[in-house]
Amino acid sequence: MTFKRLILFVLMGFYLYSLTFGIFMTGFFRIPAPAVFITPLFLFFRDKTIAFLYRKEVMLFTIAAFFYYAVGQHDLKSFLAYSFVVLICAVYFNFIVGSNAVRFQYSVLIFFSLLLLSALIMVLNHFFVSESIKIRELIMGEQVLQSPSGISTTIFTFGYQLAALVSFAFIYSFTYRKPFIWKPIVFLACSVLIFLGMNRSVFVAFVFTSLLFLLFYEGFKAVFIIGILLAVGYGSYTYVVKESLDTKNNIVTKNEENDARFNRSGLTLENIKIVGNYPYGLIFYGKTWKEVVYRNHVFSSGLTSHNAYLMFVTYLGPFLGIGLLIALYFKVLKVLKLVIQNIKVRENSLIVCLCFSFLAVSINALSHNAWLISADGPTVFLYFSLLHSYKMKMIHVPA
Repeated sequence: MTFKRLILFVLMGFYLYSLTFGIFMTGFFRIPAPAVFITPLFLFFRDKTIAFLYRKEVMLFTIAAFFYYAVGQHDLKSFLAYSFVVLICAVYFNFIVGSNAVRFQYSVLIFFSLLLLSALIMVLNHFFVSESIKIRELIMGEQVLQSPSGISTTIFTFGYQLAALVSFAFIYSFTYRKPFIWKPIVFLACSVLIFLGMNRSVFVAFVFTSLLFLLFYEGFKAVFIIGILLAVGYGSYTYVVKESLDTKNNIVTKNEENDARFNRSGLTLENIKIVGNYPYGLIFYGKTWKEVVYRNHVFSSGLTSHNAYLMFVTYLGPFLGIGLLIALYFKVLKVLKLVIQNIKVRENSLIVCLCFSFLAVSINALSHNAWLISADGPTVFLYFSLLHSYKMKMIHVPA
């Protein structure tokens, strides 16, 4: 490897690190971290033969973020910050990755290596609390708010990383034709990470994406495979995981101790009532979330419904909100449909994994506030990786 290529991959790694873990405007980096790494990449390593292909997507992001943050929440800083993150990610894929398949593959490798590192730190955080918190704060450049977790300040932020990682890893074991023994091993490893990750939404996302993938990929054989995986999972949990791993901080104990006041279905129903009271969207009534939930018995503390899409529609209304959602996700859904139609084509293995990984983080957003418009790192990376694979014709369709 030449020195120039080494510098390229180091800068790519640092940029993806800043995107994946949300290193933006912290005490560690006094200036926006993505700009620090994208500038030399753009100046010295960009593909000069490609025009900017993401004008429409960047414009849609900007419009959606402007209405949601600047108009709806009167938060100009968040609007500028999140729009900046999305723009730089579009620039990265368009000009740095460009038409270079090797750079695309390295970007994916670096991204999921970072997610794996975060997951391993989460496991350590269960057993070496103080030491792992110091590592997390050093990497993040911020004070850790919740533990146990990975490279994130909160458990919920880590959930997006974990949802992307476990879905990708499990589907990778199938699409890359690994020996059958690897499938239950990878499944067990993913289950342990979910067990310790303490995110029920990740469990739901993983189950849904895995079942959907198996049905499309294996057909009738999926029933047999699912039976084996369930037996492996149940046996491992009963005889190994339950007694060997952290018995206080895990997804099971979190579910048992969950306060009904913060039940997601209850929060969603209350949010729908608010939508019914303000059917055209809060921005058209000149209201903010804090004003409409005043003295509400569920939202009295300022809590949101923790459903990113529902909150977006609550602010922008069904017409503007759903319209922008359709516009933002239209091409990605088109990619997903095309990939599913050609799911067995070996050359599509990587794109298949990315598709279902993106689907997992999208499902995860049904129970949390972070999502595409809030420039959640894993979600934004997966979104543009899928768009780029489509624009660069990386999806193989048999003649």
